[in-house]
This record gives sequence, C-alpha cells and structure tokens, in this order.
Amino acid sequence: YSPNPMVFLTAASQRTKKARVITGAVLPIFNNPLKLAGEAGMLDAISNGRLELGMARAFLPHEFKAFGISVDESIERFDEGSEQIRRLLEEENVSSDGKFHSFKNVTSLPRPTQQPRPPIWTATTTTPASFEKAGRMGYGIMAIPLVRARLSELIKIYRDAWRDAGHPGNGRVMLAFHMFCHEDEEEAANICRDPLNRYLGAIVDAASAWQDGMSTKDYPGYDKMVEQLAKETFETQTESGAAWIGAPEKLIDQITEFHESIGGFEIASMQVNFGTVPADAAEKSMRLFGEKVIPRLSDL
Repeated sequence: YSPNPMVFLTAASQRTKKARVITGAVLPIFNNPLKLAGEAGMLDAISNGRLELGMARAFLPHEFKAFGISVDESIERFDEGSEQIRRLLEEENVSSDGKFHSFKNVTSLPRPTQQPRPPIWTATTTTPASFEKAGRMGYGIMAIPLVRARLSELIKIYRDAWRDAGHPGNGRVMLAFHMFCHEDEEEAANICRDPLNRYLGAIVDAASAWQDGMSTKDYPGYDKMVEQLAKETFETQTESGAAWIGAPEKLIDQITEFHESIGGFEIASMQVNFGTVPADAAEKSMRLFGEKVIPRLSDL
C-alpha cells in the first residue's frame, strides 16, 4: 500500500537507470484529474520517460466513506477521470465538461516525455465488462490470478476487445504474484507461510464490508470474490500457481505451466517482501531469481 505512488516512484527513479516505474495504482476516483495528470507528466520527465501509468477504481468501502464519495459513483467517476487524464497527457488546450470535474482550455505541464503519453494500465478483477473496456480503450490490464480458469476467460475477452478495436498487437497483461526463491524448498516454505497467510488475512479484513451484506451495482460479485479470498491460504496459493515460492527449478516449471495454461501474459508484477518476510531474505530471493530463473524464461 502507498498513499502516494508518485512520490515513491520519483525516489525510485533516481536510484535506477533502466527500470520502468509503474503506479499500481493511482485512483482518479479520489483525486482531481488535473492533479494526477500534472504529477504523471512530472514523474515521466524526472524518470526520463520510464513511467507506466496504472489506474484503479478502488474497492474498499471504508475508503469511499472517508473521502465522502458514494460507492455507487465508482464506475462513472473512474471512466470520467481516467479519460480526462488520458486527454490531458495526449493533448493541449483540453476542455472537459464532466459530471464530477470540469475545466476549459487546460494544458497540463510538464508535457510527458513519452509520446503521445506514458502507457496506461487499468486494474481489473472479476468483471468481464472491465476487461472488455480496457481492451477497447487500448490500455494494459493489471490483474490477480485468483481463479485460473476464470482468468483465462477474462484475458480472452480483453484480447478480443483489443483486436476488435483495431489496436496493434495483442494487448498487455500484467499479473501480480507473490514470489520467494530459495535453494532449499522447505526453508522457502518456512520463511513465507506465516507472512503470506497474514497478508491474505489483512486483505480480507480490509474488505470485510463486502461480506457484511454490502452490495452495489458498480461492484457485482465482490462479496463472492472476498469470500473466495477468505478461503485462500499459503497452501492453496502455492498449489494453484498464484504464489511462486520455492527452489529455482520448481519456479521455472510452475511459471512456465501457468503461463501456458492461461494463454500467456506479458509482465509478472512480483511482491517479494509481502507480510513480514525479512528484507535481507527478500533481497537474496530476488538475486537468486534473477540469476537462476529469469534466464530460463526468456522464450516465454
């Protein structure tokens, strides 16, 4: 969790030279699009054109309550805000008469280093309409591999919409995984079991309102999603391939099989120090993964 991904990534961009930096994600629902567009242009400039702009709708009811915004306005606010941000990054002298934010003849500064703008990603979960819309708009998608069979169907909806809209290529899919690589399989499990279980429990606790009878047209099926999350454990996550935890050879086989089973994905967003995994252990894990796993996955 980050209250301001732009600030964190600005710092990260000054400690790296080639790494792309992605907001995962900023929330147009709770922010003025003029502010987010300006910050995105600034970060793209400071990072010398390495920004990937990820946006999301938010889904925790207590956040909407804290900001004084109705959950039932989620889709409208996101659609309006994300489109205004896209236009502000691509165009100059932009005017928009929105339901929530309006402005006239605005040129957002600084202009993005990348042209026509930084790549845009949207967070998607379980709703087919979200995957279809992202494909139609030409945006990448950021998703979680909660139910593999269902995910394969949703990615197909996204890629079909991408092609039907006439966008070049096949779209961009980013999936989020927990990752811990260790030479000793048993030790990897010992280090990660409790941190991963605590991490999963924290997510369920934060989203508990969906299990307490809350419902809205903007979040269909979220009660079922949280119910499914509540059943997830270290064992179910590792067995399904949603968490990559183990020795290098195991991870190579697991990643290859998962990649093939859902029809492929372009980017893996890996959480490496989830829960209470020690920072030094996470660093060793990343180095081992880079040395022994990544070179073997170059053909995926």
